[in-house]
Amino acid sequence: MKTTEHTPFDYQKARKEATSWFDDHYKEANKELNAVAWAQGRTNPLLQEYLETSYPTPSKAIVIGCGLGDDANALYEAGFDVTAIDISPEAIKWAKERFGDTSIDFRVADLFDLPQELLGTFDFVFEAFTIQALPLSLRDSVITAIASLMAPKAKVLAVCNAKRDGEHFDGPPWPLTTNELRLFTMKECKELEFSIYEEQSHLSSLKLRAVFQKEH
Repeated sequence: MKTTEHTPFDYQKARKEATSWFDDHYKEANKELNAVAWAQGRTNPLLQEYLETSYPTPSKAIVIGCGLGDDANALYEAGFDVTAIDISPEAIKWAKERFGDTSIDFRVADLFDLPQELLGTFDFVFEAFTIQALPLSLRDSVITAIASLMAPKAKVLAVCNAKRDGEHFDGPPWPLTTNELRLFTMKECKELEFSIYEEQSHLSSLKLRAVFQKEH
């Protein structure tokens, strides 16, 4: 009887393949903001709405996959002590050029290999569109990594594109289901807010904004 061999999942290889192209994309943009596929040159509207309606207490914050720095700058202007990380050295260099007159700590960091000094130290985490940019095989791992940055009672505000039942996307990016975003509740976090927005884009017609809080 013939047996079928299954190639084991190579986690390290999957991580490298999923993230290695970001820096090339920023370099190819050659400082043209419109050439960066996901750059808007402004604060994420769902972060802006949160800042204007929830009045969060300024504290120690980190922005995941900060790109060119607009969201980090919005938090800085709201009074937060901001660290902003991205795996792309080119993105971080560009962000520093744009917001060099601030005290934002822009730094190159791999979400899957975070510096020890960052773990468990932030009171507020903002993540927009990073989870969806990574393959489904890494979805749980990236959410685990984001949660690892949270101090006790810290909050994470997560924004992503969403997919309806039965929809399929050949990413990247890969919009999330509501249950996938709720994986934060499996990382010692409780759900405080979960909003679904009808918003037509080139990718999907739904967006999610959720707030989770570290329980201890």
